Amino acid sequence: MTRHLSSADADSVLEGDNLDERPLLTLGDLCRSCTVHAEWVIELVDEGILTPAGRQREQWRFYGSSLARVRTVRRLQRDLGVNLAGAALALELMEELETLRRRLDGGPG
Repeated sequence: MTRHLSSADADSVLEGDNLDERPLLTLGDLCRSCTVHAEWVIELVDEGILTPAGRQREQWRFYGSSLARVRTVRRLQRDLGVNLAGAALALELMEELETLRRRLDGGPG
């Protein structure tokens, strides 16, 4: 039996220490938490922006970090008119920038 998370539960996932350790969210959970359509999330998977665990869509489970990625892509599209390929590149560059900042601050990178 699959346990579905409420929006509040899904948002609390962001407060966890290790968001990438285990898949927590179903496709429906992710869509409800981010108020997006499943078809759009599927496009994000096809573009390589999200990588769910599971082979079939019915088995997909998303990591807590997917919440932030979905919200960032949505903002990039809404505010800047960026397409999905551009959003994927922007996310990659933003993550690289964060890694470099952590290194400069002496943290793990």
